[in-house]
Amino acid sequence: MNPILATDGYKTSHIKMYPQNITKVYSNYTCRSTKRMPNKVDDIVVFGIQYMCKYINDLWNAEFFKKDKNIVCNEAKEYLCSYLGTEYDISHFEKLHDLGYLPIQIKALPEGCIVKEGIPIFTIVNTHPDFFWVTNFLETLISTIIWKPVHSASIAFAYKKLLLRYAKETDKNNVGFVDFQGHDFSFRGMQSVESAISSGMGFLTSFRGTDTIPALQSVKYYYESINVGFSVPASEHSVMCAHGKEGEIDTLRYLMKQYPNGILSVVSDTWNLWKLITEYLSALKSEIMARDGKLVIRPDSGDPVDIICGRTFVEVDDVNDLYFSDSPSVVYCKKSDLFYETNPYDDGHKTRFNLKRLLPQEIKGVIELLWDIFGGTINEQGYKVLDPHIGAIYGDSITLERAEQICERLKAKGFASTNIVLGIGSYSMGYATRDSQGGAVKSTYVELEEAFLPTPESIEYGIRTIGREIFKDPITDDGTKKSAKGLLCVKEVLVPDELGKLHHSTYKLIDQCTPEEEQGGALSTVFLNGKLVKRFTLDEIRERLSKNHKI
Repeated sequence: MNPILATDGYKTSHIKMYPQNITKVYSNYTCRSTKRMPNKVDDIVVFGIQYMCKYINDLWNAEFFKKDKNIVCNEAKEYLCSYLGTEYDISHFEKLHDLGYLPIQIKALPEGCIVKEGIPIFTIVNTHPDFFWVTNFLETLISTIIWKPVHSASIAFAYKKLLLRYAKETDKNNVGFVDFQGHDFSFRGMQSVESAISSGMGFLTSFRGTDTIPALQSVKYYYESINVGFSVPASEHSVMCAHGKEGEIDTLRYLMKQYPNGILSVVSDTWNLWKLITEYLSALKSEIMARDGKLVIRPDSGDPVDIICGRTFVEVDDVNDLYFSDSPSVVYCKKSDLFYETNPYDDGHKTRFNLKRLLPQEIKGVIELLWDIFGGTINEQGYKVLDPHIGAIYGDSITLERAEQICERLKAKGFASTNIVLGIGSYSMGYATRDSQGGAVKSTYVELEEAFLPTPESIEYGIRTIGREIFKDPITDDGTKKSAKGLLCVKEVLVPDELGKLHHSTYKLIDQCTPEEEQGGALSTVFLNGKLVKRFTLDEIRERLSKNHKI
């Protein structure tokens, strides 16, 4: 891909629209609003800047600077002349090729820190006066690369906080398990392979479980880290179907022989989840308990909260009583000794009910059924923990809201939240756009050169640089799009905990800074004139994310 063409079409005309005497354009990337984030997730994880810098620099080096100038620039000219319907001047691209590198400086917050909306996470400015146009010419690439890893890292962090909170409440001696309690299932549902990779890297800032293998390769390349994500052998429906429905118990036995050690995950609802658990697992109990590892049951359909946790119900003497009372969603009828889902409807005269019979297994749910068969221990907080030879994972349509409901329902039933692993897929990681956090590149400061002539007070004359603070504040907007103004500084502020000790960092924006003030603060140079000058490993990012924020 010719990087000259990797921009929004209107960017190609801006070089002639800026003031003729402009020499510097200073911009920033800020997540302006989290109002569109699910479950009011307002923590923004700074992540992906190193990935963005290396990606863009690699692209420009490989596809522009290292290619023949005439070939690459004339290719752009051919497209742009046709596209814009004019004789497009490519002299500025030719001059950039002669320079041999991207003349920009990017200053960023440390990756792994947390900011709120309205705080710039990095700034970008040209370092050569002839290439003022480069700053915002790169905006399109910057935006399309950075918003996804920031969003996914933020969502993963929200899951991590949620799961840690419940682990501490129900299984405090096993909180380390939370690193693997969230597992990235999103690859197949993402918009592209690159989207899956950038999101998958963001997910790995909080968790170590992933099925997005390309993210591991990318973490190695962009963050110089290995052994950052893991998974286990796991079956899919085609495997179960290939063995035949009638021999499903033999399929389970066969899979355990294929993988006699370690964790083995088996999709369990190809046909009848409840039969597989109550009949087949019961029959295989001695073999499962003798196995050197954990067999993990994976339901894959239905309401995840109900499947995992079971259903709450109200006892009634007779279902006919429902015609004369407010209806709970599930009832146990003493007269028939059966459970029913009530499904009320109005027939035009009064409320009636479509009664759907529920199995006792549906009332208990997966975790309680596994406990009934395999047992386990009761920890010091009084919560049940399944025997280590058996477990469960659910990975269909998990959301933050459902994850909280699952943890809360398990807790209410006396089970530790750590009894379940959640496969977090594109339902959480893919339902997003740049607007989810309002990420945007905006210019706040420019410099121009102007001539000055002798005055009565001075005989000096020449060229001087004039700084101009710029900003946008649309009268038709609700304030979200109002930008900062001038040069920017982001200050780190330490926040005390309940004991008064300085515990974690928060960040404050100061705009309209002097050049000297802009040099201070928490933003530090990570990229300068075609070179990455500061690097973070994923381990460092994970440590910062955990250390600086009480989770």
